[in-house]
Amino acid sequence: MSLRILVLGAAFALALPGVSAFAQSSTAPAAPSTTTPATKPAATAPAATKPAPGTAQTPATGTPKTPTPGQQALRERQKACGAEWRAAKTAGKIPAGQTWPKYWSACNQRLKAKGT
Repeated sequence: MSLRILVLGAAFALALPGVSAFAQSSTAPAAPSTTTPATKPAATAPAATKPAPGTAQTPATGTPKTPTPGQQALRERQKACGAEWRAAKTAGKIPAGQTWPKYWSACNQRLKAKGT
């Protein structure tokens, strides 16, 4: 640990040659320039509206992208499996130890096999 600190200190000392923390400059600090007018910071862009839930955005523009057919099919299968899960859970038909991820995996494979 102390060796690491020693090495970092030496690297820092070598990176700043000729600069001493205790040395005082013989020149006075520069006065602020009065010849150029103060500039205002650039105005910020207005806040973008949020896209509808479940829509992706393009990184550069922030506009919603339309989902691909595969993504749309995945969302439909997930909604169908979610509805099945909730119905089975309220009816008490979910086996002990069954979790949503395990149920979703089996349901997704079953619906894919049917072509949904």
